[in-house]
Amino acid sequence: MIIKESAENYLETILMLKNEKGFVRSIDIANELGVTKPSVSVAMKSFREEGFITVDDTGGISLTEKGMEIAHKVYEKHKIIAKALMAIGVSKKTAYED
Repeated sequence: MIIKESAENYLETILMLKNEKGFVRSIDIANELGVTKPSVSVAMKSFREEGFITVDDTGGISLTEKGMEIAHKVYEKHKIIAKALMAIGVSKKTAYED
């Protein structure tokens, strides 16, 4: 399955926020990624239709098994890249931001 980088970033952000806060809402994603809430709403609608997420009655967003699989792959890839950057002297903060 081919998925766009922006979609990968959204899914990874949902995973990270869920791990960090225990819950995820659209506004949390918007704040984390620096995008507008309407942009997040459009993406979440698409993700629901594709079966990557579910949204509960309170607006809480959760990854499905399908979404979780992609999010974990992206997260692991980003960790490997960050470790490689740190190995060549980039600070941990910069490595994970980049």
